Amino acid sequence: MSNVQEPARPLSGLPRRLVRDGFVEQSAAQESLARARERKTSFITQVIADGAANQTDVAITAAKEFGLPLLDLDHFAKETASLEHFDDELAEKHRAFPLYERGGRLYIAISDPTNLAPLDDYKFRSGLYTEAVLVEDGKLMAMIDVMADRRSSSFTDDFDVDLDSLESDQVEEPDDESNDDDAPVVRFCHKLMLDAVRRGASDIHVEPYEKVFRVRYRIDGMLQEVASPPPSMASRITSRLKVMSRMDISERRVPQDGRIKLRISKRKAIDFRVNTCPTLFGEKVVLRILDASSAMLGIDALGYEEDQKELYLNALANPYGMILVTGPTGSGKTVSLYTGLNILNTDARNISTAEDPAEINLQGINQVNVNNKAGLTFAEALKSFLRQDPDVIMVGEVRDLETANIAIKAAQTGHLVLSTLHTNDAPQTLTRLVNMGIAPFAVASAVTLIIAQRLGRRLCESCKAPDTRPKEAWLEEGLSEEQINGTTFYKAVGCDKCNSGYKGRTGVYQVMPITEGIGRIIMDGGNSMNIADQASKEGVRDLRQSALMKVRAGLLSIEEATRITQD
Repeated sequence: MSNVQEPARPLSGLPRRLVRDGFVEQSAAQESLARARERKTSFITQVIADGAANQTDVAITAAKEFGLPLLDLDHFAKETASLEHFDDELAEKHRAFPLYERGGRLYIAISDPTNLAPLDDYKFRSGLYTEAVLVEDGKLMAMIDVMADRRSSSFTDDFDVDLDSLESDQVEEPDDESNDDDAPVVRFCHKLMLDAVRRGASDIHVEPYEKVFRVRYRIDGMLQEVASPPPSMASRITSRLKVMSRMDISERRVPQDGRIKLRISKRKAIDFRVNTCPTLFGEKVVLRILDASSAMLGIDALGYEEDQKELYLNALANPYGMILVTGPTGSGKTVSLYTGLNILNTDARNISTAEDPAEINLQGINQVNVNNKAGLTFAEALKSFLRQDPDVIMVGEVRDLETANIAIKAAQTGHLVLSTLHTNDAPQTLTRLVNMGIAPFAVASAVTLIIAQRLGRRLCESCKAPDTRPKEAWLEEGLSEEQINGTTFYKAVGCDKCNSGYKGRTGVYQVMPITEGIGRIIMDGGNSMNIADQASKEGVRDLRQSALMKVRAGLLSIEEATRITQD
């Protein structure tokens, strides 16, 4: 078989126009086009997922190229959408849905004007003439989810339970809780999970105390109490969650792990990773909400600045080396890694991951859950991967010297390795590896990029207000006069659309490539402060500086920037 690479085909149509208008580099367009052909997906979906182009620019350019009307779904009244002609499977298959019916015509929202199959299918199903309306790809998929939820009315009816009204005398002890779907406890637990998903929570904490039983959601990184059922109900609610997670309900003395799949519509299901921990007054249960769509957002949605995004994409394009993502628990490391894996995930690459446990399932990636009791450690999984002809390896966390040594050697011998460490910033990651026992020359030659990150709560666009504190206060925060002059800063206010003035989160990053200068400091035995000084000279922003950039952009309040960057 010949190893000569087939020359790139000349661009035409939309890819050529995007390149000509300066929205995407020609090489990136060719790569996305080739990847789209491999995955049998559309060029538009792929170029956005690769982070090579912005979805708004793509939609505007496509509308011009194909002469189609363009609609911003943010300004479309969702309650007017045509449920009568909506079909879950058709919408998912074609990435299209019916907007409205007017004058005997059905207007169909699409993001890919080269795919006219949905127009024919909807015409056949509805008996109406169909016309295409172009929309942005990401907003299209979000709208399809909204439509699917509206269609699944029985789903919301099943869990119509007030979280605060559950009384002990309402509940009878069923013979088989797992099958008695009419029990209030069963409906309460489902409502609990449903509300958490709809409110954008990342975790659910079910906590028993001596005189209080409370439920808290972690929303945008902050815990808030949402319910206080009677303490007498604690054991029944805990047992129900354990049944749903397929745990041993008779075992209350040791922690247990489980998993729940909650189907919220015909086309979408949410996974929950469940852990129990015995406390003084019963078992505490924590449910981590795992939404695979978070890994499909694309690199543009994560909050990287343009120069930081370019460094990450360049590191991913290397055939070998190690990329490390560092930060505390809950800082978004997994989503950053999986976004990178999703970019790399093509038919031409063999990708394997070892995780504890795997949080997001991705088709085309070989995922392994480590099992220390059975002897399947990170190190053992890595050894196995290296005998399976890998191209890309992801290790959930570098915890010990053996794992670190194997990962470093893999990165040195032609494999791309991605992993995480728990350190405060990028420079400390390098010294941490040396302190674990890795030879300095090995660290300098194997590690190509380190990303330190935090997640900050975004200011609510509906209610944020100008922060009019004096210039002296901003200077004390670390901003220069040049950065302050002409800049409008904002503060959190609070409204019925947000949580105390914040809605959603964005990443704050320190992206540090391992240059020759930094490598020399590592081999000379320099400490993290020496590395940080050199990185600063080379233009690498630390976490505080990156957070202040987002303050100036009106995305973060100064209080939030301080909260996430103070160590």
